[in-house]
Amino acid sequence: MINRRKFLLATMLASAGSMLNAKRVAGKLSLQKEQGIPMAISTWNHGLPANEAAWDIIEAGGKAIDAVEAGVKVPEADPESNSVGYGGYPDRDGNVTLDACIMDETGNCGSVSFLQHIMHPISVARKVMDNTPHVMLSGDGALKFALEQGFKKQNLLTEKSKEAWMNWLKSGKYKPVINKENHDTIGLLAIDKKGDISGACTTSGLAWKYHGRVGDSPIIGAGMFVDNEVGGAVATGMGEAVLKTLGTFLVVELMRGGLSPQKACEEAVRRIVAKQNAEDFQIGYLAIDKSGNHGAYCIHKGFNYALHDGTQNKMHNASFHLSDE
Repeated sequence: MINRRKFLLATMLASAGSMLNAKRVAGKLSLQKEQGIPMAISTWNHGLPANEAAWDIIEAGGKAIDAVEAGVKVPEADPESNSVGYGGYPDRDGNVTLDACIMDETGNCGSVSFLQHIMHPISVARKVMDNTPHVMLSGDGALKFALEQGFKKQNLLTEKSKEAWMNWLKSGKYKPVINKENHDTIGLLAIDKKGDISGACTTSGLAWKYHGRVGDSPIIGAGMFVDNEVGGAVATGMGEAVLKTLGTFLVVELMRGGLSPQKACEEAVRRIVAKQNAEDFQIGYLAIDKSGNHGAYCIHKGFNYALHDGTQNKMHNASFHLSDE
């Protein structure tokens, strides 16, 4: 009789525990959905098609790392985008040079800088992460590695970009142009259905730059950074300013210290403005935390971003620090 009572009591307790755990899981999933998990978020208007490609993988149950790679490959191959990949504006000598980095939920990362002739530098960066003991390959070494991995050499200078470069040569005095409109990198962050975060960043860099110039986009902790326990951030704008502050690492560390993604982006921008003359260049930060909250902030009005929350893929305007009026 005693054993039977103990058995019934144990069964009741186990059932109650299972129900409580189910409620906790359901509540957690409901909270995550309300806060934006899963999600894809990326910089500028070319973020809309990038998000769609990323979302196809997320919705099918795929990993965030695969989603961010697939997403940024869209603007990399778009000849109408003059700041990313194919069709990107060249350096002052007429060469299209590319930078990219990628980082997964475990902290693994890969990067390429000063890469030429390859349509998808983000995929070469992924190969560096997956197939080498290194984080970054650069220049001729990165190109040689890409060819060994099966990538094909292509001419990335479109007639449209070539014409723009030749027009610049007539009046550009062979000097790089620094302005607020000439820095629209694609950076993409994603959270998959498991709650894991990954990020990617890719660009053809500053138009008419010195041959060999590398900006923030391929630098882990500058152009992009992810910590799966905290969140992730991407940067766009004048790469030199981001490099001087390791901006995305700063944003994630500020979130680790308790700031929201929005407040972290604002503080990172303020640190640039406090120490650098920001009148003539733009910086924008985009960040997410582990719960799917996001933030965006920039120096000057004009930075926008695309957010796909599972119900819609929509452009948003970031708040800004300086008024140009």
